Amino acid sequence: MNSSDQRRKRKRILRHSDSPLPFSLVRVLSVRSLVSCFSFLVFLCILSYTKIPFTSSSLFRPVLVVSSLPLLSSNSSTFPTSKPGAGFPFPLQIENRVLFPDHVLLLVAAENTATDELECVYSGKTLFSSLNFSVKKVLSVDKYDDFRSVIRCPLPSANYSADPNLRRRGKNRIFFRSNRTLNSCSWDNLSYAAALDGGTVIVFVKGLNLRADKESDPSGFTCHFWLRKQDKNGNSILKTKALTAAQEIVRCSLPTSIQENPDHIRGVRVTVGSRHRINGRDFTIPSVAKISNLGFHGKSRRKYELCVCTMVWNQASAIREWITYHAWLGVERWFIYDNNSDDVIDDVVQELENENFNVTRHLWPWIKTQEAGFSHCALRAKDECHWVSFMDVDEFFYFPYSTRGHQSFRNLGYAGPNSLRTLVSNLSTSSSSSSRSGGSNIGEIRTTCHSFGPSGLKSRPTQGVTVGYTCRLQSPERHKSIVRPDALDKTLLNVVHHFHLKKGFKYLNLPESVAVINHYKYQVWEVFRAKFYRRVATYVVDWGENQNEGSRDRAPGLGREAVEPPDWPRRFCEVFDTGLRDFVLSNLADFSTGSLPWEVKSALD
Repeated sequence: MNSSDQRRKRKRILRHSDSPLPFSLVRVLSVRSLVSCFSFLVFLCILSYTKIPFTSSSLFRPVLVVSSLPLLSSNSSTFPTSKPGAGFPFPLQIENRVLFPDHVLLLVAAENTATDELECVYSGKTLFSSLNFSVKKVLSVDKYDDFRSVIRCPLPSANYSADPNLRRRGKNRIFFRSNRTLNSCSWDNLSYAAALDGGTVIVFVKGLNLRADKESDPSGFTCHFWLRKQDKNGNSILKTKALTAAQEIVRCSLPTSIQENPDHIRGVRVTVGSRHRINGRDFTIPSVAKISNLGFHGKSRRKYELCVCTMVWNQASAIREWITYHAWLGVERWFIYDNNSDDVIDDVVQELENENFNVTRHLWPWIKTQEAGFSHCALRAKDECHWVSFMDVDEFFYFPYSTRGHQSFRNLGYAGPNSLRTLVSNLSTSSSSSSRSGGSNIGEIRTTCHSFGPSGLKSRPTQGVTVGYTCRLQSPERHKSIVRPDALDKTLLNVVHHFHLKKGFKYLNLPESVAVINHYKYQVWEVFRAKFYRRVATYVVDWGENQNEGSRDRAPGLGREAVEPPDWPRRFCEVFDTGLRDFVLSNLADFSTGSLPWEVKSALD
């Protein structure tokens, strides 16, 4: 082709530049443009994200880790951790996440570690659909049971996932799981705990909407056991029918293969299925529950005569006085169920243990579950205690001074050391004699409560509630109970104040002349207002809600807002009652200094 022909060809091309490009050329240009744009957006995203540190030589790179967990933990997140001795076994496994109203709870197969070793990492998406991350400090780390710890993460920011992962603080790697998505369970639709009771298993479950203080038809429920490995018949999931169902508790028989291999019970996950939920189809509640054996494993098999169980939230300042006083009355063992405290309760319990008080703290993170927690404690105490008192840390037993009614319950006409233990021991003896003669056994002792008010105070009494509050309402409010764990009905039904008993057992109401409970219910405002945060009982409405405003569970005339009334220090004062104050100062105060045994330096100072 000569030069003139080449020039004519170039002119034709220029002349038809408005016409479409050949398809092959368009495709090449489009791919190049997309790749360039995507690379540029990724680069901008990396530059804009400054919460995760990186160096010039090593940009942040997510690392995918393939889980190799058995069936039981097939929905777990697995993260490589640091060198041995850093606080975690290898590997760190996120078994479940539970979404609460104010935090996300992670159940992790790991030992305790310091809170500042971990960070919560949340994934999110930008406007360009590229992956983004948010990092927040862990709220707390705590031991939950024999095989798991609880790690609490804050709620995520807007547009971020409510399923946080974890990373070591200061490290520039986030570890994702590569299996199916592990989404957070809702706290109010969940099988959250399980415990052995003979040849049965007790499952604690929210979401069945069973009635308060009523036994339900168990025929519509089954228990599902998720085995860690297949049994001899090749089964990995076993089912048994429910024997009882009441409130938040379902009791099922234990599968034979599990009974024959008790070593396999440890860590078996169990949940509840219902045929009444969706058009008659079997519906299974999400589960984080693993079977625990709550039997007594101490060195001595001697049972304590009298124990106490309570549930607390941020009441570390009250525990020392409550335990010290009741130890003087003869209580030998305390079970403290901690319902998400963020004060120094663990330190106070440790101090009391160091002082030879037999007290243990059990983490109970499930909100609105006081009745279930008391049933769980009754199971725990059955092998250790003849009698268990269920009461709050603002409730104190008080024996009025000598009256004729005392003689049938105590040899002495006054309340001396170990008076409460002596009382239940004498009732045990008389109950056994009655049983041998054909009478009914006493399975529960009920004691009337008197509610005390602020008594004119505007700040916490320096010598404790028993000395500081001396004015109360005239009429008693309800009662609290001491029970024999072996006398409880198989449903474990209770309404916090008392339990249902087996057939053949009865309860005894103590006369007020013999014993009462001083309930320091309406304390100074800084203490009382904390109750507005959340009520622990399952069927008690929170004060901030517009329901049951006339209930005795609310403060009369207070309304639904935590705003101090001007006359609060003078409220609930109808009768001046200095009986317990005088009793404490006469019997427990140091003779030379006048100080009380709970007025010591502690973790709260």
